[in-house]
Amino acid sequence: MSSPATILPAGTPAPDFTLHSTPDETVSLRDFRGKPVILVFYPADWSPVCGDELELFNEVLPEFQRLGAQVLGISVDNVWSHDAFARARHLHFPLLADFEPKGAVSRAYGAYRPEDGVSARAIFLIDGTGVIRWSYLSPVGVNPGANGVLAALENLVPQDANAS
Repeated sequence: MSSPATILPAGTPAPDFTLHSTPDETVSLRDFRGKPVILVFYPADWSPVCGDELELFNEVLPEFQRLGAQVLGISVDNVWSHDAFARARHLHFPLLADFEPKGAVSRAYGAYRPEDGVSARAIFLIDGTGVIRWSYLSPVGVNPGANGVLAALENLVPQDANAS
C-alpha cells in the first residue's frame, strides 16, 4: 500500500500552469486572475467515480458561476479522451490534459499518484490573487462531492468583494 499524496495546503501560492483544453487551445491559470478558480484533479475520464464527480460539478456549475468562479477539471488523460468524455457526460467546463510531461501539474500541486500514474482525487479553491484558499484530498474510490468547495467559495467571495 502506498502513502497518500500530500497536497498543497491553504495559504500556498498556486503554481501557474498552461495545459491543453483541445489539440489547438491551451488554458493557463493566470488567465483567470481576479476571479476564483476551482481545480478538480481526478484520476481518469472513464472511471465511474470520476464521471459521477464531474457530473456533480456540472450540476452545481450555475452556483459556482453565480459566485464568479471558474471550474477546471484536470487529469493525465489526453485531449481526445477529454473531448469524448465531456461530450458523453455533457460537461460545460474545460477538462485540461496534464498529459505531457505526464502529471507535471498534478505533481506541482502534490496531487499525483506515481504508483498508479494518475492524478489523485483532489480539489483546490484558488482566490483571485492566485493563492490556494482551500484544498481537499479524497480517497480515489470516493466522490468527495462539491459541498466543501462550495462552502469555501461562499466564504471567500465576501472577502474578495471587500478587497476591491
